[in-house]
Amino acid sequence: MRDLSVTFPQRDGSPVRAVRGISYDVHPGEFLGIVGESGSGKSVSSLAVMGLLPSTAEITGSIEFEGTSLLGMDDAKLSRIRGKGLAMVFQDPLSALTPVYTVGDQISEALRLHDAKLSSQAAAARAVELLKVVGIPDAERRAKAFPHEYSGGMRQRAMIAMAIANDPKVILADEPTTALDVTIQAQILEVLEKAKEITGAAVVLITHDLGVVAGHADRVGVMYAGKLVELGTTAEVFAAPQMPYTIGLLRSVPNMLTAGTQRLVPLEGRPPSLANLPKGCPFAARCPIAIDECREIEPALAPHDPVFPQHEAACVRANEIVDGALERSEIFPRPESLPAEERAETDSAPVVEVEGLKRHFPLMRGGVFPRRVGTVRAVDGVSFTLRPGRTLGLVGESGCGKTTTILEIMEMTAPQAGSIRIEGTDVASASKKQIKALRRDVQIVFQDPMGAIDPRLPIGEVITEPLWVQGAPKAERDARVAELLDLVGLDPAMADRYPHEFSGGQRQRIGIARALSTNPAVLILDEPVSALDVSIQAGVINLLEDLKDRLGLSYLFVAHDLAVVRQIADDVAVMYLGAVVEQGPIAEVFNDPRHPYTKALISAAPIPDPEIERRRTRILLKGDLPSPTQEISGCRFRTRCPLYELLDEPAQELCRSSDPALTPHGRAKVACHHVDRSALVEEAALAAAS
Repeated sequence: MRDLSVTFPQRDGSPVRAVRGISYDVHPGEFLGIVGESGSGKSVSSLAVMGLLPSTAEITGSIEFEGTSLLGMDDAKLSRIRGKGLAMVFQDPLSALTPVYTVGDQISEALRLHDAKLSSQAAAARAVELLKVVGIPDAERRAKAFPHEYSGGMRQRAMIAMAIANDPKVILADEPTTALDVTIQAQILEVLEKAKEITGAAVVLITHDLGVVAGHADRVGVMYAGKLVELGTTAEVFAAPQMPYTIGLLRSVPNMLTAGTQRLVPLEGRPPSLANLPKGCPFAARCPIAIDECREIEPALAPHDPVFPQHEAACVRANEIVDGALERSEIFPRPESLPAEERAETDSAPVVEVEGLKRHFPLMRGGVFPRRVGTVRAVDGVSFTLRPGRTLGLVGESGCGKTTTILEIMEMTAPQAGSIRIEGTDVASASKKQIKALRRDVQIVFQDPMGAIDPRLPIGEVITEPLWVQGAPKAERDARVAELLDLVGLDPAMADRYPHEFSGGQRQRIGIARALSTNPAVLILDEPVSALDVSIQAGVINLLEDLKDRLGLSYLFVAHDLAVVRQIADDVAVMYLGAVVEQGPIAEVFNDPRHPYTKALISAAPIPDPEIERRRTRILLKGDLPSPTQEISGCRFRTRCPLYELLDEPAQELCRSSDPALTPHGRAKVACHHVDRSALVEEAALAAAS
């Protein structure tokens, strides 16, 4: 790729320069990672390679594949290269697969398009082989299934099977693990590595997850505002970044090994509009070391360290960073924690107590006269306690019952089974007046701030809506708006603006301000940072930590990102198929996990440090999370448990016949019959890796 630029014309005449003069090479068998914030041009550059951009896009520069120019090639010629020489794995496999054809037929089609002599029977047999290669269980039957019958992880495996069907020279993977659980992500990356080995293809991985890049990429390119701003070997870029943006990005990411011991570094501000780029370096407005020259000249990508000439950066002050005149840790210093005198005092009485909570839904089938055909056990006996001034993290794969659990608490009605006590009051027997008071004391921050905010109201009214529900007078509501905006780090003068005028991180701060409007004792945080770029995520996490300390709040924090949970939580409860399988202080559970499921979760979470990440041993779980409609006798985890396979028959029989209860082990509680033998899991993983 040489000096590639992609511009999209706009109706108002201001073109969007999505990609601006990027150049890089990809060599056979190489794994190249491309990282950057949303809107930096990562996906557009890969779609340009595949020739999948709309006809309105203006493309300049050159893209060569094995010496042949791809730009200007008509669709018929490109179609002969797509799938054969160049293959792509898309971010959303469900929209990339055709819903009306079976998965096997779609893989067969990819094979026969590039080999006319291949019979339909041979193509079908090869499709089954490919599904086996990527780890699809019962491949013969699954080849006849439709995409909607596959789980998210299985669909992504099918996409990889299709991509490697014709032994391509290059595989472009565009955020292939973004929407997947950490355990499934580990499986997909393992499959991608296997595909690279089988085909000998180069892989270009586009991602925002620096931990994934650290563990797999040979080289990494960092993009900002449509341009490459740093390029080099993964080890060198992570160890000694030369561009302030890369330095800030790496310091903003929570690291499982250090999370909770030090504050994250937020990158203040947001990327510039690609339709109205400023003069000079596009990062200058957010850069703490920007000088006048930065605002006049946009630097080109160039080497600055004679020892590593292949490491390039686009910064006028890169030489000072390389020489040590500018310390990397001082460019983006870590924010200070809240002083002790500003921290609120809390008592020890629990604010939320959940005991034996169950929530089952009937599974109905049929049209006009539906009939019950089963039961969805969404929450199946959950117990935990949340104390004042502490954060309890609820973690687990999608479908394990985390969100249903918090919605049961928010509903404040008698549960199907078990009990919920909030500030000592049992919600099942509370009066309407007590429930109204409890609703003031328990507030929620949603995952998608834009979906949870009325776009027709100015944010001042959005923030004080809970106060209006509680019957507060207008004068009190107006006074509270300025106070809350200032508390969450927004300008009180913004109260008259509408939600669409704010960035994603600012909208999440508005959601937090709204939740704080009634002076609650408990905040329920449902994936509050999962939709944010890591640079913005760091600022929101720091804000949540400060608010908890200043106001004495308690958080029930639901997340799938274990590094974020480790950063913010004091205690953790690990859920699997509607039940808690391990819980306790965060340091004890993460440093010494005892349940095989917790071990697998923690081993699958990537660490943004190439040296450490590549020495780690993964404990890979087989298959996907079972359906909550499925009845599993005995231990609910045994169908995927790596320890179960290592046990003798009497021990396995105990797992099949008895569902283990949470029992104390140290300061934690674990639901496993064989905690004393859990070390076998790591030993087996090490043996398999070697």
